[in-house]
Amino acid sequence: MAEDSDLEKTEQATPQRLEKAREEGDVPRSRELATFTGLLAAGSGIWLSGDHLVRQLETILISGMSFERAQAFDFAMVYSRMGKNLSDLLLAFAPLAGLLIAVAILSPALIGGWLFSTKALVPKFTRMNPIKGLSNLVSTHALVELIKAIGKSALVGVVAWMVVVHEQDAVFSLSVESIHESTTHLGALLWFAFISMTGALGLIVLIDAPYQMWNYAKKLKMTREEVRQEAKESEGDPQVKARIRAQQREMARRRMMAEVPTADVVVTNPTHYAVALKYADGAMGAPIVVAKGADEVAAKIRELAAEHRIPTLEAPPLARALYRHAELGTEIPEALYTAVAEILAYVFQLRAYRQRGGVAPTIPSDIEVPPELDPLNPAATAKPANGDMQ
Repeated sequence: MAEDSDLEKTEQATPQRLEKAREEGDVPRSRELATFTGLLAAGSGIWLSGDHLVRQLETILISGMSFERAQAFDFAMVYSRMGKNLSDLLLAFAPLAGLLIAVAILSPALIGGWLFSTKALVPKFTRMNPIKGLSNLVSTHALVELIKAIGKSALVGVVAWMVVVHEQDAVFSLSVESIHESTTHLGALLWFAFISMTGALGLIVLIDAPYQMWNYAKKLKMTREEVRQEAKESEGDPQVKARIRAQQREMARRRMMAEVPTADVVVTNPTHYAVALKYADGAMGAPIVVAKGADEVAAKIRELAAEHRIPTLEAPPLARALYRHAELGTEIPEALYTAVAEILAYVFQLRAYRQRGGVAPTIPSDIEVPPELDPLNPAATAKPANGDMQ
């Protein structure tokens, strides 16, 4: 039973599966949505630019029907006028064509997003398989498409019939109206009929678009075995992963070492641990740990501190507590505020003494930390903080 459940497609597609489908040109699409937006854009464009378009077409028609005597003896004039009429015709329809092109480009973003894949252009001989073609004719997808086609035709037909019945008196009245009145009235009737039938198609879109999204997600569902296999492939070679982690640790260590020269003081154990602290009065709520390490890393921190004349102070309990309980780039624990404040007070006094002279400050000793924060104290039970650089 467990093996059967592993072979059933019950899991949602993973990001890798979705990305692979997009690379192959497989995205959810709704032809009804594209048709609806195209018709709506075309109708709106004609309605908004109809008067200007009619006047331009009238001018072009008059120019094409007129004939001068000189044209009978000079075909160059004929070709020139034909070229001008053709260019005027193209310019007249250019705004409408531009609108339709823009809608055709933007409409895919409504469902599935934009996609250009060369893999979709590669011919697949499996599509030429007649047996598979016959099976597609009786598939669920073909049945849904047939139902959509019948429903669309029926709905649009019913709406068209209702419009004709509702506006039949207005249609019959066109025969007794003047040419200008009847033209305007006919345009309004056609626009009403167009909007009504396009709105009916919009109802189909409201059903088809969510269905296409659901069907796409269903088609890309995976079995549990496929999910596990993909996870194994994405994790890669353990040795490669180990090298990557080692490189990441080395990069993090280098970034940490670059922060040592900005520290105010380095607290040591004196040889096993070293923790570099930084504090900017008014800019920080509490001192932060910019670097910490043990053994060789601690020795490197002390070396950099000596090179950049950063004060180094031996306070074993405090160094152990900071190393264990303070994370890189974060403020020190509140329980260590008093101990660190004593260290910083000495550092600031030492800095003033180096600048102005006077009495040298006394090096603090026997700095106390809460027993539960000292790893060597039996009362210490807290776990090490994340981010230790060993």
